[in-house]
Amino acid sequence: MSALIETAHIRKLLNSRGEETVEVVIQTESSIGAAIAPSGASRGFHEALYLPKNGIDEAIRRFRNEVAPELIGMDALDQCAIDSLLSEIDGSNNFSKLGGAVAIATSMANLWAAANALGIPLYRYIGGLNAKRLPLPLGNIIGGGKHALWRSIHFQEVLVVPLNPSDYREAIKLVVDVHRKVAKILSKRDPHFAGGKNDEGAWVTRLGLKGALDVVKDAIRGVLEQYDSEVKMGIGIDVAASSFWNQNDGTYRYEGKIMEPAKHYDFISQLIEEYQLVYIEDPFHEEDFDSFSQLAREYRDILVVGDDLFVTNVKRIRIGIERRAANAVVIKPNQVGTITGTLEAVRLARDHMYKIIVSHRSGETNDFTIAHLAVGLDAPIIKTGVMGGERIAKHNELLRIEEELDASASIWNLSFK
Repeated sequence: MSALIETAHIRKLLNSRGEETVEVVIQTESSIGAAIAPSGASRGFHEALYLPKNGIDEAIRRFRNEVAPELIGMDALDQCAIDSLLSEIDGSNNFSKLGGAVAIATSMANLWAAANALGIPLYRYIGGLNAKRLPLPLGNIIGGGKHALWRSIHFQEVLVVPLNPSDYREAIKLVVDVHRKVAKILSKRDPHFAGGKNDEGAWVTRLGLKGALDVVKDAIRGVLEQYDSEVKMGIGIDVAASSFWNQNDGTYRYEGKIMEPAKHYDFISQLIEEYQLVYIEDPFHEEDFDSFSQLAREYRDILVVGDDLFVTNVKRIRIGIERRAANAVVIKPNQVGTITGTLEAVRLARDHMYKIIVSHRSGETNDFTIAHLAVGLDAPIIKTGVMGGERIAKHNELLRIEEELDASASIWNLSFK
């Protein structure tokens, strides 16, 4: 069977920050696939460039003149060939000519067109008959760093994750309840709190990092007291340390302090132990593989996660594996620019026992492709925010998938000592 591409169209749309992005629509003889590119605010140095030098108009022009004509007549079922074409036309190692936005929107649109041509759900097209386990939702509850214009905590995110929910419906309800409870606590403890949120719908606060962690810890306790089940929840943080790493003098600068790397490492360790963190993302700057390795050795029973460290890039993940840096990797398709590149990164990480966290970007859209990726790839965790229509779109799609799977559906459980 084949699904030959008949038309390929691109248009400008807006993301959740009101920035222009692109949607690509691919039509075959029997199906249509569409996808919209997200955009990150905190971008790793090694990830694909979002747009070419002259911006979105150049990206669209190149798609219409160079990509679309070549796609016509290709088989949408040959994802590798489609993605190879994108890489060949671009000719760089980071999509600097076409732009990562065009590349990933095209790649994902083709994936949808192929699944629709076969008449099967996208998660099934990706993962086959074994795709029936839902990921755990990792929810951003208090936000800071670049995503909050440095007007909140300096670390980028304080997160929560249900560890042993009965199903996805219970899991996302727990996260939403904690999100609501945090707002109530902040309104009492933070005299500056006026209900402000960041790009991803997480609350912002002037309480400082430990104050924020205390609020989330208390909110979890308050929410779980209302549950009859033995469900547990864990706390995580996304440090995004590269955003406050001063390369000139080799120090970290946050919370009004200037810290040498060793002192910063000790502070991270203290947070892990004091708040029994189960998840810590980008605790060190993106070239410090050694500190990631040391932390993963010292804390084997939690998720030490690389995002800016790895940027969904096979070469970077391979370095991490060789140096035993981290034990989990964030997967963001737009960081590498194609579905094929994404799957290669997942395969390499999984072959070396790294956990997979499928993730959104801060500048999101109502596109819910990553919900299907998380199920199709059997990812233990999906990181896609809590509130905001563009975040809810992913959760609602996962609820639809769970309903569709019915009795065969299950959900990941994680245990930490």
